[in-house]
Amino acid sequence: MSSEDGPRANDFGDELDDSAQISADARRHDDNNIRIAAVAVVVLLALGTVLFREQASTIIDVARTFVTEYFSWYFVVFSVLALAFVLVIALSPSHGSIRLGGPQARTEYGRFAWYSMLFASGQGIGLIFWSVAEPVLLKTADPLASSNPGDVDSASLSWGYFHWGLTAWAIYCVVALCIAYSTYNCAQQPTFRGACEDLFPARHRRHAGFAIELFAILATILGLSTSFGFASLQLSSGLSALLDTEVSTSGKVAVITTMGVITAISVYFGINRGMRLISELNSVLSVVLVFLTLVFGPTMYVLHILPQSVGEFIDRFVAMSVYSEPEVLGSGITTWNESWNGQWTTFIWCWCIAFSPFVASFIASISKGRTLREFVLGVLGIPTIIVMIWIGVIGGAALHYDTESNGAVGDSLNADVSAGLFTALGFVPLVGGLLILVSTVLVGTYFVTSLDSGVHALSGFVSMGAKASPRFRVVLAILISVLAIALLILGGGKALTTIQTGTIVGALPFSVVILLMMVNIVRRLRRRQ
Repeated sequence: MSSEDGPRANDFGDELDDSAQISADARRHDDNNIRIAAVAVVVLLALGTVLFREQASTIIDVARTFVTEYFSWYFVVFSVLALAFVLVIALSPSHGSIRLGGPQARTEYGRFAWYSMLFASGQGIGLIFWSVAEPVLLKTADPLASSNPGDVDSASLSWGYFHWGLTAWAIYCVVALCIAYSTYNCAQQPTFRGACEDLFPARHRRHAGFAIELFAILATILGLSTSFGFASLQLSSGLSALLDTEVSTSGKVAVITTMGVITAISVYFGINRGMRLISELNSVLSVVLVFLTLVFGPTMYVLHILPQSVGEFIDRFVAMSVYSEPEVLGSGITTWNESWNGQWTTFIWCWCIAFSPFVASFIASISKGRTLREFVLGVLGIPTIIVMIWIGVIGGAALHYDTESNGAVGDSLNADVSAGLFTALGFVPLVGGLLILVSTVLVGTYFVTSLDSGVHALSGFVSMGAKASPRFRVVLAILISVLAIALLILGGGKALTTIQTGTIVGALPFSVVILLMMVNIVRRLRRRQ
């Protein structure tokens, strides 16, 4: 087709972008370079943190302090923009009814399976880890604290709803929406290049695409590393609570190895038989944990605090969304620990951004056939409701037991933040031991589903998805597990901590990629009209 013929269109009538005209040979060459760069990134990160632990920790901390001081305002604005963006598209009469894949496309998964996989691919580990820690720790560290002491518990719960609910999922949603529309309605490859590289002049398009994909890989690796760190800590704490003994380094290696094997089996069988089954198991175990905690725990307290805390969340949502700590960050800081945002909101938004490449890619891959409105409302609504119920029940029970035990849960968190969940569940009469077992299994299964979705995404980044065989995905799962073990054995906790704090640095460049994707989907939707 000559250039005079006008823009090409795919089977659904949506316009194909000029980026589709890049030759197959050029694409293969770029893909090979990205594979090499991806391996180099992993090797450099591993060697740097293992061989130069102190120096790496210092560099990362300085970088995190810099980002916290000068870019916290940016992440505040970014999070608000992401939420507003997806809501406008969903509620738009002209755009909300667009179906991913075209008017005749049909969904591949039922609602329960889709919702289960949505939640399991997201911040499962983060939610379990912080559902007790955040409410209890923020009882005495709420920057928007009310003068009414009766509001302390509900206010601390509202921060949990805020950090793990609507806004966090808006970040995942905006990335997933851009990838899904680009893939299913613009006939692009399911990559970040395909979602935004046609914004650039033709002569710079390939170089821009290379940088975009590399930023996505870097963010994915840092996001997975953060989850590995939290999951390893909490699995060890859960096993310690169950076995009443400290888990040694060899025990932690065995835990990671076991989870790696389970993940390898899951990715080999694919989404339908692997990820889907484990995600549905997650959903069932989560319901069991919340239900038993509600029934056998402080039932009346939870039933009263849950609606009150939701109301507190609604009442304070705007204030929490725009809180940027000007009195501290505007005066300058010497370390990120001096900033409340640096420890909480900025870090969590960066973690969500770092998580978004593989979470969004996975969500996009299971969402063909859904309208943009159904997609946005599903990705935002269902996980947010689950988060509120989860934190309201588990976190609410922890707040009650902390008060009744004169601060025992808080003391446990101060000693080991990963042990707080199990300390709180241990107070539940009759079924405390069972709940510790269920929660430990949940940490493991969420570990698997997070790594599973990450492996699927990485296989697409470095092998263009369609070429990624089950064996290749197994190799990726094994390599990531080996990397985690190497960091644990050779670097110890310091290496893991260094990688975790690096999340905020990796999120900054990828957030720019997300903004480019947002601009491009608006451009594509307008051209479609």
